[in-house]
Amino acid sequence: MSVFAVLGTQPVYVIEDDATVRLGCAQSLRLADVPVREFEDAESALAALAHAPAAAIVSDIRLPGIDGLTLLDSVLARPQGTDIPVILITGHGDIAMAVAAMRGGAYDFIEKPFHPERLLEAVRRGLERRKLVTENQSLRAQLDAERNLLGRSPSMQHVHTLIDAIGPTNADVLITGETGTGKEVLARALHTASRRKGPFVALNCAALPETVFESEFFGHEAGAFTSAQHRRIGKFEYASGGTLFLDELETMPLALQAKLLRALQERSIERLGGNSVVPVDVRVIAAVKQDLKQLAEQQQFRADLYYRLNVVSIELPPLRQRADDIPELFAHFLRGACARYDRRPEPTWSPADMMRWQLHDWPGNVRELKNVAERFCLGLDDGLQQPADGADSLSARMARAECAFIEEALRSANGQISRAADLLGVPRKTLYDKIARHAIDSRAFLAQTAPLRRHETVAGLTRIR
Repeated sequence: MSVFAVLGTQPVYVIEDDATVRLGCAQSLRLADVPVREFEDAESALAALAHAPAAAIVSDIRLPGIDGLTLLDSVLARPQGTDIPVILITGHGDIAMAVAAMRGGAYDFIEKPFHPERLLEAVRRGLERRKLVTENQSLRAQLDAERNLLGRSPSMQHVHTLIDAIGPTNADVLITGETGTGKEVLARALHTASRRKGPFVALNCAALPETVFESEFFGHEAGAFTSAQHRRIGKFEYASGGTLFLDELETMPLALQAKLLRALQERSIERLGGNSVVPVDVRVIAAVKQDLKQLAEQQQFRADLYYRLNVVSIELPPLRQRADDIPELFAHFLRGACARYDRRPEPTWSPADMMRWQLHDWPGNVRELKNVAERFCLGLDDGLQQPADGADSLSARMARAECAFIEEALRSANGQISRAADLLGVPRKTLYDKIARHAIDSRAFLAQTAPLRRHETVAGLTRIR
């Protein structure tokens, strides 16, 4: 991999008061396709660094004004400054000083006179180290998202409980929820909790033309159709040992649903155009945004596949029903956006901003909230519709909050009025009156599936209502 490929688009800062040495360093780097910014003193470099990040810094130790060691301290004191490799150029008498600087955080030093290849090698290694650090930070951020993105509201605590209980098993899982609620994030969290060694393979069923469905799922042999010149491994086989995530499963053609059902039952597949049975060790997590039971009753989805997948199901509630999670989620997204766009310090929101966000309906759910955080980070308008006259009054806010609390309690109680009343600490009659006043359909929160039969258990778990 070339230095430029590791680098990306950020320049290397070259700081040297000797114009001849500075020109030589800059030309050597530019010949290797590395963008460079040149500075004759540390003061101008630090001023530029406040607005334009550097991929690496090459600086002479002895400079007019601020010297290279003070420059190093200033860089390390900046947010994410420790990620920037600083390479010091030393004279013969400065080696001991340079070694001490490396103990203090410098990446490397080069002794004058030096060959251009020595400079390129030091910069290349520094950039590769930074790339590893960035990748590790990205992985940690992804793991944080898998652990924290779901929030801490009662409904999300219930989801966390299911992840802890179901994740380590090999049970197939059906995830239900509106668009943007985080179904793939939940699927990845289940995969992480499973400790399966194979890959996490995601496939959006709605994005596949029906003509390539079978080939994408099960693969094909050479000659299976006109353009099949070589054997191709399908997603089912590729995910063996890991997890196959099927998003928007309700869009899968009925004919392929029968083959999916057989693969789930037999844990084996046959490639298109082949006769060999290929065993697969794969956990299937399916996600839907429509009511599969209703689709099955309308004969738009195979009932046997629905019941096969619905042994363990997890519902992700929409964001509007868990407004208490919004501050934590927004802060998480804002942190990520500021890191990506290198915005420091992070912008702060006002109580009025958060109030408006918590009262918003969020039709795009968590995905829409993430977009708002991105725009807020960039200093743009959040793009949300302003509340209508009277909609932001205290009584209107209290009514919406009360409605949300009641819906949350009904959801936790699976539609049982008496249990919901106990959770809310109000008499049943009072709850009935409030349900009528807010026009809440309590039947929508009834459990959708019957309890498991005695022999239908998953790691000792019965259906969690």
